[in-house]
Amino acid sequence: MSALLRIRWAIAPRTAPQPHINCNRCGGLKAYRCSWKFRVNANGKRIDAWLIYRCVDCDNSWNFGILERCNRRDIEPALLMALESNDPALARRHAFDVIALRSRIRRVEEFPEVAVHKQMLGDRLENTTVLELQLGLEMPTSLRLDRLLASELGISRSRLQVWQQRQLLAIGPDGTKALRKPARMGTAIRIDLAGEPDRNDIISAASA
Repeated sequence: MSALLRIRWAIAPRTAPQPHINCNRCGGLKAYRCSWKFRVNANGKRIDAWLIYRCVDCDNSWNFGILERCNRRDIEPALLMALESNDPALARRHAFDVIALRSRIRRVEEFPEVAVHKQMLGDRLENTTVLELQLGLEMPTSLRLDRLLASELGISRSRLQVWQQRQLLAIGPDGTKALRKPARMGTAIRIDLAGEPDRNDIISAASA
């Protein structure tokens, strides 16, 4: 009888998106990287706050608006303190908010590199032949699911297609069409490895 091993993959992007902005120093469209620092300005009781970006070539600054003319009493003290202290978690949350960036800047470059933390949800048995991978995303990523699986399992993308054709690969809730789309929160991938000669290597890669 085959045994099932469930593994949770917690996925976090490594590199923040970079807006491409007309740099008035360089004289053309340039990528700007996040500085991980906020600028907070108080004008009476009104507060403005920005996340600062820098041109990758000349270090010219561009400010990405976080708060605009907000009354101090309407801002949670913890949020204001985080802005004033350049809280890394808050900066990361805004830096990776590609939807908000795209609402301000037409061209935003995304990067597919991710870090994957793997946690087995049970013991691995000697007769384990079925993998179930449960995806959790810290925030959206542009990395396609087939590229993620191929990289983390140490296999080719064409092999995933073969598994798909042989009905050894099941993906919920979106089905195998999800392979060509970015990895999504809540996706579950089940792989039947019973007939694969390198089954143990794939299982080790999935859990290490």
